[in-house]
Amino acid sequence: MTMIKAQKVEYVKKLQKEIASYKTAAIMPIDGVPDRLLQKVRNELKPDSHMIIARRSLLSRAVGEEKLKHLGKSMERNFALVLSNKEPFELYKVVHSSRLRLGAKPNQIAPEDIRIEAGDTNVAPGQTVTELKSAGVDVQIQKGKVVISKGKVLVEKGKKISGAVANALKILDIKPFEISPRLSAALSESLLYSDAALGVDEDFVRDELLRDFSQAYAVSLEAGIVTQYNANVFVVRAYRSAIALGLEAKVPEDEIVKMLVANAAVQAGELASKTGVDTK
Repeated sequence: MTMIKAQKVEYVKKLQKEIASYKTAAIMPIDGVPDRLLQKVRNELKPDSHMIIARRSLLSRAVGEEKLKHLGKSMERNFALVLSNKEPFELYKVVHSSRLRLGAKPNQIAPEDIRIEAGDTNVAPGQTVTELKSAGVDVQIQKGKVVISKGKVLVEKGKKISGAVANALKILDIKPFEISPRLSAALSESLLYSDAALGVDEDFVRDELLRDFSQAYAVSLEAGIVTQYNANVFVVRAYRSAIALGLEAKVPEDEIVKMLVANAAVQAGELASKTGVDTK
């Protein structure tokens, strides 16, 4: 429905009041996002968040000139405005967790190796068998069922998907693509969060901490810096060095003496075996 100027002004004012009533305002690009996925996101956001889809010009006016300066390029494409009382990171996680599997289209690039496994299918015998074979799928008819006789990688990661393969994947109900909406920017209490910052989740932080700890641990060992995490390693090293020095210098210390006696016994046994002397 086309809105007249007065209606647009009233709509923008209403949006401005609504934006002001929420803690976080975020931008979610919607180009290429199917309607059913947008509806799924809308349902996931309830009850404390709200997604608004309207003309870009109206949303831009409602956000305001000051915020537009910060959001910049994130509002150049078609987008939905997501309003929430959640923290930006929590909101990003809710939005990004909504996913949808999509079938392949000809000339698309495989995101991962597209593999088919051997076994029964739900495909009825007929023309589809010929179509599957033309895509390189090894199929047989067994007891009135179409069976994939040999599993294989139909398309390697990064390779183009042909029309025949795209059709075969559709027949087999294999959907190799996954789409998940993301927030490109968020404003909360005058702080701007970029998409890169919003994408920092618990797993990312944990992996980065583990990597950094591992590198610091290696450096501390090499530099001889003793910490609570590597002290046991230095103690073991010192102990082994002391034992080696004690054996070499034949220090009359209880544990060293035991090792010296044991070494002497071994050497005596080896000498006896070479000379034929009975050491009993």
